[in-house]
Amino acid sequence: MKKYRAIFFDWDGTAVVSRTASADKVIKPMIELLKQEIKLIIISGTTYENINGGLLHTLVPQEYLGNLYLGLGRGAYNYGFTGGEPVLMNCILPNAEEKILIHKITFSVHQYLLQKHNLNTDIVFSRPNYCKLDIMVDKNRKDKLFLQIDEISQAETLLKKHGLKNGLTDIINICKEIAHKYSINIDVTTDAKYVEIGISTKSDNVNYFMDKVIAANSITKEECCFFGDEFTYLTDDIRGSDAYMITNQTIDCDFFDVSSKPLKLPTNVNHIGGGTDKFIDFLSRQCKL
Repeated sequence: MKKYRAIFFDWDGTAVVSRTASADKVIKPMIELLKQEIKLIIISGTTYENINGGLLHTLVPQEYLGNLYLGLGRGAYNYGFTGGEPVLMNCILPNAEEKILIHKITFSVHQYLLQKHNLNTDIVFSRPNYCKLDIMVDKNRKDKLFLQIDEISQAETLLKKHGLKNGLTDIINICKEIAHKYSINIDVTTDAKYVEIGISTKSDNVNYFMDKVIAANSITKEECCFFGDEFTYLTDDIRGSDAYMITNQTIDCDFFDVSSKPLKLPTNVNHIGGGTDKFIDFLSRQCKL
């Protein structure tokens, strides 16, 4: 195993088993690596209050927080720390007009699916730079708010039952076709249960930190690695959320998937399985190198 100078990783499903789970196991090796001036960069679709209840910075000694960063909100927020507190370094947020357009697009998709396919959906409007369209309204994820591998087949079966013969691919295409009618560039992603319609993705978080942290500290791409549990393709042409960490700027870095049963992974992603325990073990071994 080689020593990395920068480690990017997803939070729930990779570092902790759920957003409400304790971070005690992962925080110990994190602190040791931060002490060694290893850059740790959390990349998650959620917001800061959902990372250890918004108190992650209280678990790390202030003198080491300068090596910890978070890219959150599906591209919306990039954080560092100053004086022991999180500081917003950069954000990608829609203005009022753009936000209304995102809402209109999502509601139009909702109406289309109901009128044309008799498919009930729910919408979460309150996200900072995107809307979430729930296409499996009867599926309750409880405290595990990330992709469960059986949800892919469940979503495909449900959509085909409602006349969408190409399943999730049809949903993505419908979103893009409706969005094309509006004067805004939209990114559409899905984790099988939810379709996210907005103006950025995890790619934007990652590219920001590759410029402002990795390049700024003369860290090479070969010294960077990425961990996640949602790299798997949902269909032949739909990537999992963590696969958006693979960009033109990161393509030469090392990627590791800790999920249990991925369907198909991008060619440059290594499947190691083992979930959160495997990731924590990796951090612990990095501490000793």
